[in-house]
Amino acid sequence: MVRAILLDALGTLIGFEPPAPHLHGELRRRGYPVPLAEAERAIRAEIAYYRAHLDEGRDRESLHELRVRCARAMGLDVPEPVALDALLASLRFFAYPDSAPTLIALRKRGIRLVVVSNWDWSLHERLAETGLTPLLDGALTSAEVGAAKPDPAIFAAALELTGTTPEQTWHVGDTPAADVDGARAAGITPVLIARDADVPGAVRSLAELIPLAAT
Repeated sequence: MVRAILLDALGTLIGFEPPAPHLHGELRRRGYPVPLAEAERAIRAEIAYYRAHLDEGRDRESLHELRVRCARAMGLDVPEPVALDALLASLRFFAYPDSAPTLIALRKRGIRLVVVSNWDWSLHERLAETGLTPLLDGALTSAEVGAAKPDPAIFAAALELTGTTPEQTWHVGDTPAADVDGARAAGITPVLIARDADVPGAVRSLAELIPLAAT
């Protein structure tokens, strides 16, 4: 029987609203109107830079430095502090409706729950603001561990938190290479979640884990 479940964050437990329209509005509110097309270009540039450097945000201080560079990467003709403030205000995350109820149900079964995500230190802030932190037994980011999925090292670090063996553990995520292949390489049973598509062998909702974990 499964004793611990590791969970990916983005696309599995939490999602985020499209940031470009928010950036467009936040800049306008600060007195720096830019066309929506320019805000969309800026967000694409920021995302590309962030993905290449996210593991440099290891703690609160280095995360701030990373955010400053991300704001600079947008290439907007506005003061840097304004760009940074508007960018951060544009990143709006939410927990999927099935996340909290599923975590509560799994914990009632005595299953330990740890988030394992390719993310910077701010993941802890995102889990707190979406109300998920109290429902978890811990969270690990690739930036903190120094290894990103599918590297088995991050899964090994998670197993230290859960106190379980790979055979007693599942990992749930939405990315085949990072989550499914990574978990399998670490000896952990993978569960692919595909919220918006019919994928053979995948679950569509976290709620499907509840009966599966009881078998």
